Amino acid sequence: MCVFTKRPFELFFRNKDFDALRAITKKLQDFARWMIIDPRDTELAQAQCRELNSQIPLLYLLLMVNAIAVAYTHRDVAPGYLTIGVLVPMLLLTTFRLISWLRSRGVDLGPKQAVRKLRQTVLLGSMVSVVYITWSLSLEGYGTPVEQGHVALFIAITVIGCIFCLMHLPQAAIMVMLIVTAPYLVYYLSKGQDVYTAIAMNIFLVCLVILKVLLNGYEAFSNLIKSRSELAAKHQETERLNAENERLSQTDFLTNLPNRRYFFNRLDRQIETVAGTDAVFAVGVIDLDQFKPVNDTYGHQVGDQLLMAVGDRMEALGVQDLEISRLGGDEFGLLFLGPPETAADVAKALCESLQQPFKIGEISVAIGASCGIAFYPDAGTTTHMLFDRSDYALYNSKTTARGSVTVYSADHEARIRSERAIESALQCADIAAEFEVHFQPFVALSKQTIIGFEALARWNSPELGRIPPDVFIQVAERTGQIQRLTIQLFCKAIRQIETLPDTLRMSFNLSAHDITSHETVSRILDIISERKFDPKRITFEITETSVIGSYEAAEACLKRLQDAGCRLALDDFGTGYSSLGYLHRLPIDCVKIDRSFISCLDDPMTGGVVASILNLCRSMQITCVAEGVEEAAQVDALQQLQCRFAQGYHFCPPKPFADIKQSIDETGTIAGLPIISADHNDLLRSSAN
Repeated sequence: MCVFTKRPFELFFRNKDFDALRAITKKLQDFARWMIIDPRDTELAQAQCRELNSQIPLLYLLLMVNAIAVAYTHRDVAPGYLTIGVLVPMLLLTTFRLISWLRSRGVDLGPKQAVRKLRQTVLLGSMVSVVYITWSLSLEGYGTPVEQGHVALFIAITVIGCIFCLMHLPQAAIMVMLIVTAPYLVYYLSKGQDVYTAIAMNIFLVCLVILKVLLNGYEAFSNLIKSRSELAAKHQETERLNAENERLSQTDFLTNLPNRRYFFNRLDRQIETVAGTDAVFAVGVIDLDQFKPVNDTYGHQVGDQLLMAVGDRMEALGVQDLEISRLGGDEFGLLFLGPPETAADVAKALCESLQQPFKIGEISVAIGASCGIAFYPDAGTTTHMLFDRSDYALYNSKTTARGSVTVYSADHEARIRSERAIESALQCADIAAEFEVHFQPFVALSKQTIIGFEALARWNSPELGRIPPDVFIQVAERTGQIQRLTIQLFCKAIRQIETLPDTLRMSFNLSAHDITSHETVSRILDIISERKFDPKRITFEITETSVIGSYEAAEACLKRLQDAGCRLALDDFGTGYSSLGYLHRLPIDCVKIDRSFISCLDDPMTGGVVASILNLCRSMQITCVAEGVEEAAQVDALQQLQCRFAQGYHFCPPKPFADIKQSIDETGTIAGLPIISADHNDLLRSSAN
């Protein structure tokens, strides 16, 4: 039993001894690595070199002065080879090292160079110490006690001075102290002189204390450098994270292209760079055509993949000096720093590349792109001006020639100034006084009878004169004044039409903003209710392009109008991209054939298109109205095609309500055409179906 209980204790003590030995070994290894200058701590080594550059020269100067003083006091008592022969090479070596250190001042050494220099300093310091202690002890045997005391003082002062000068390189200080004080102490112990032995012992102990203080100071210095290093590392990491955050904040997460924030910051910097020079560069805006229908039809996931593919395709063109950013939605910004004369061609190449079909999974989709370009400094010298001009050029492309590139010009500048004047006038306009509603009748061709009117807005500005509707409507939409305008004009039209016979209908146009604003629709329905006007007598006209932007919102608003009893008409039918699709998707009651078809009815192909539209409407039980009829021949052609309703200058131009009212009150006709009466039940039913 004792055997079994004794062995674990033996193993325990053996393991403890082994651990202690291993700990001692590790400490010795760490000390040895420290003594030879650990190459892993390069920042500390560089800091040590910077400090030593101002201290080592003082060390060598101290050695030279003290050595010369000792040689001088021993000139008459010691052999010449010791005072002169040995001293001169020592001074030459010391002077060489002094000059070497002086020349290295202000020079930042690399990590490896710093470690190498510290190691050289430790080695050379040890060698110089050997030379000087050997020389000084060789002189100790000559002269009187005074000269011998000078040698002892020389050794003491010199070693203490050297230790202080080497405070930032304690490895060298330790070597110098050991090399100097150990032989010094042994030498005087061997001579048996109590006074000099006590002096040597005192110097040794003082050196130990100084060395301890030096090591404490070095530890504080080392910790300071490490703290600075850690702070610098943290600062670098913070800067890296800030740079990464800045990059992410200026990168579009979907396409990985620079985003809107980057685009405008980059444009600001570019303008600052070229300010005061003759440099010219181009700013462009690209907007995708038909992206919204793709997004609505296939969902946002396909839409996102399409946007990524668009970004990849534009970047794949590899156009030099071109920066592409995603501004948001399906809009992209361009900054072209290449030759100005090639900017339009570059934009055209981008648009043409986007017209090619995209393969998204199993789906093949075709879109297009329109672009507007503005040049610095012709179009503007600020970020806002350049972007505003390029966006205006884009708007011109999308409204006049989709898929094209428009370069901002002086004509556009004149138009902008005109529109700004209109904006200002519209802001201050008294809508009740300056705006009026004109009415143009639409006619039942079979009876040549007026069955209703289209209400058309007219503006006669006191400052600018008459402004065309297509101009002020666009300005009102862009400046957010369309709701105010729509509500007041609708209210005026209702008040006027309700004074006419209740067999007459009214058609009123709604803008893209109107049919997506529940607030506007609610106000319209409130007016109808407040005026106690029969909603079945009202038809709201919309265009296909006004629906494309926000189909879901438009569908909800239009359904509210239809549920209230109002009818809906699709205006300018045949000029859009997908009119047939919207006939099925929207709650349409009436279609108005665009005037561009009516004006070319004598063309067999156009006549065939009109006949097809009429047949389609009959099959879908949708009322069809031909607008823009200006000639009797067009009326005959429409009657042959069995078109039942028409509108145009051939019958009557738009007239102020006062003229309409007066004509009906006096003659019961307008432009010689009778108004519909309750007896024409068949026409009333037809116009309501």
